Amino acid sequence: MKQVWIYIKQNPINFLLLAIPIAVFAEYSHYGSMVVFVASAIGVVPLAGLIGSATEVLASKTGPKIGGLLNASLGNAAELIITLIAIRAGLIELAKASITGSILGNLLLVMGFAMLTGGLKNGVQKFDRRHTGNHAILLVVAVVALAIPSLFSYSIGPAESIGVEALSLGVAAVMIVIYMLGIIYALKFSKSPITFTTAKENNHSHHPQWKLSTAIIVLGISTFGVAFLSELLVGAIDEVVKNFGLSEFFLGIILIPIVGNVAEHLVAVQVAIRNEMDLSVEISLSSSLQVALFVSPLLVFISLLMGNPLTLVFNNFELISLGAAVMIAVLVAMDGESNWLEGAALLGVYLILGIGFFLLPT
Repeated sequence: MKQVWIYIKQNPINFLLLAIPIAVFAEYSHYGSMVVFVASAIGVVPLAGLIGSATEVLASKTGPKIGGLLNASLGNAAELIITLIAIRAGLIELAKASITGSILGNLLLVMGFAMLTGGLKNGVQKFDRRHTGNHAILLVVAVVALAIPSLFSYSIGPAESIGVEALSLGVAAVMIVIYMLGIIYALKFSKSPITFTTAKENNHSHHPQWKLSTAIIVLGISTFGVAFLSELLVGAIDEVVKNFGLSEFFLGIILIPIVGNVAEHLVAVQVAIRNEMDLSVEISLSSSLQVALFVSPLLVFISLLMGNPLTLVFNNFELISLGAAVMIAVLVAMDGESNWLEGAALLGVYLILGIGFFLLPT
């Protein structure tokens, strides 16, 4: 475990682990819900990064195809854990908002910041237009699939009705099938609509040189830590909403996705600065696809087993935001080139949406 400690000290983001004892102390000393909430959110960030690092080590030991599949499966682990705990607590709107926020964050915030910083450093950057086009098609399909239950529910009945629940389950099943077909295709062909990038394939991500057993231990401890902090974070949400005027919807659509994916977001920006735009675009688009085609339908089935059914019925603001994000991301990426102005435009759209979500009534 000495290698783990050295790796933690070398990565500045891991110093945020100091927030974990603060969160625990604040929770059990009843110091204040806002302190618990903020400290828990900060503590999740480095733990999510350690999950990603451990997954990279596992991926490097299993070969590019299976390793890439591990990356795809565990890439959104931290955010998935937070969302599951929110569902168990009955915070369904928070959970649905986090799905929307994750897609928006990847398409607008991550890709925008990557294109902005990469463009300022390297000028016009190029990436695989055909590959991006495949992603764009699946993104449009995913957004249409997410929108169908919302639109049809007006005629079928309330979101809690059996008809809408059956529709959500059916759509979720089809989405998972599409995602599994993408996995099968990725295992057979090197260029597929859904790809699973590993550090070993690209030599871009300097994953730690841990033993397999060490990586498994780190993965287990980090996952447990995320689950524990998520309990504290979700438990403090009600008080934060009441005392500070922040809506549950805003927390779900902006904060939760950033906290769960910030380590991956930083990687996308770093490789863009190094003029490796193919990988940067791949990270943002693939993460969006994984959330839309795998995480969201999976939550529909898991929530049913947990007794708090989550349907794929989103409000009008979420649907408009998703449609706008996919449209502008596709328009920016389809020509296979990016520059800092396009990145600034993506960030501008994200900020505009963020302001709108913040001002929505609690």
